[in-house]
Amino acid sequence: MDVLKSLGHPEEIYNLFKFKMGGCHTVMPKLDYSTTRRVMHMAGVCCKSSTPFSVFKRTLSVRNSTSAPRPARAMGRKGIQEGWLVARSNQFRSVGPHRCPACFFFSCQESMSESLRTCYAFLNQTSRSFAAVIQALDGELRHAVCIFYLVLRALDTVEDDMTIPLVKKVPLLHEFHTFLYQPDWCFTESKEKDRQVLEDFPTISVEFRNLGQEYRDVISDICHRMGVGMAEFLEKKVGSMQEWDKYCHYVAGLVGMGLSRLFSASQLEDPEVGRDTELANSMGLFLQKTNIIRDYLEDQQDGRAFWPEEAWSQFASHLEDFSQPQHLSSALACLNLLVTDALRHVPDVITYLSRLRNQSVFSFCAIPQVMAIATLSACYNNPQVFEGVVKIRKGQAVTLMMEATNMQAVQGIIIQYSQEIRQKVSPSDPSRDKTLHILGLIQEKALSKVVLTTRAHHLSPIYLSAAVLLAALSWQYLNATQPAGNADMQGS
Repeated sequence: MDVLKSLGHPEEIYNLFKFKMGGCHTVMPKLDYSTTRRVMHMAGVCCKSSTPFSVFKRTLSVRNSTSAPRPARAMGRKGIQEGWLVARSNQFRSVGPHRCPACFFFSCQESMSESLRTCYAFLNQTSRSFAAVIQALDGELRHAVCIFYLVLRALDTVEDDMTIPLVKKVPLLHEFHTFLYQPDWCFTESKEKDRQVLEDFPTISVEFRNLGQEYRDVISDICHRMGVGMAEFLEKKVGSMQEWDKYCHYVAGLVGMGLSRLFSASQLEDPEVGRDTELANSMGLFLQKTNIIRDYLEDQQDGRAFWPEEAWSQFASHLEDFSQPQHLSSALACLNLLVTDALRHVPDVITYLSRLRNQSVFSFCAIPQVMAIATLSACYNNPQVFEGVVKIRKGQAVTLMMEATNMQAVQGIIIQYSQEIRQKVSPSDPSRDKTLHILGLIQEKALSKVVLTTRAHHLSPIYLSAAVLLAALSWQYLNATQPAGNADMQGS
């Protein structure tokens, strides 16, 4: 309960995600039975709500990873049994031709194959936050994106595993896309924490082959191109800023391009969304650069270096020097230069989001982007980047998830954080002029009246936001209440 209480008064928390439902069941995030009863009791008492909540006890075993230093991490004991929270009310009615949002996330569990249910379990184990927004997507797109994520997570697990010799790793990366059509292929030699997606890869690949041809073609193509790109950078450091863009393209831009093609293939979005690879690439680069900037210290401790040498060599002899207090001014100068470079993708982000017409796709894309610009604002000129991991506050994250449901709100959020960064720009910062210039472009783009495509929502924005919010809070709660040494498999 401490995680929920830390976000504010129980009544305030409940009001954030309380929404009317009726005539249908809405499957909410997973909580264990006793926890669910306590959370719902707390919310109901505080708000004097007459809305009944019921819990169906289901058994789903989730494995949790045991924390250990890289590169050798092992899966821990079988995790806790979890139940499904189902909310029901008599106040909701479907409007017009749009379907009732009958099920969020693990909807129609009974109709899923055993292997597909296992895939969703893997999804929640490997990425608590990303899992929430994937499971809020509409229709068959949800399954396609789930499998897409797991295939790339398996590929990334091979690339991350420092115990696999290069002579074996390079062919694995090049040929990984072919394993999707080999029913029995699996890899049992990994020591990475996410190795279960490799050990049980036949479960993932069978669901891949169950997807429509239009989805399979996209996933296989992106997997192939990403594997080739990863292999290229195995023995190659990120040198120039151009190489930084290229590396981020391989590991994140291709993801954005693949997702965009899946959106279009599902016919939930226009073909233009999948065809415009430049905008889709910028979506991925903005997120990846934000992660790289924020994770400086963690990557250094793991023996990894993703800050481009062209940037850091202007301020230090060695990248690791930035973690030393005597080099703080140089470290901040490099940090601000990289934040400025990441911000140049924001105008493309605004254009991309303005083209989306499906509500679930919009929220799926918008929430990570607003989280990213909030994170960059927190990182800019912040010495804490070199002392630990900078994270946005839980309450701030809740607000962003609730608000990022339409283009006008997203533009407002982008303006807010770009102004915050502007206020932090020092007159003596070497990148000052470039930073102010790109912030001006962002402000101009965000204030412009973009032509918005009419969204054919299947879900009201508040329903979708509340579902995503509850999913994130639930996984945070479960993570916080696990015994010391146990944690979820965390996606990067």
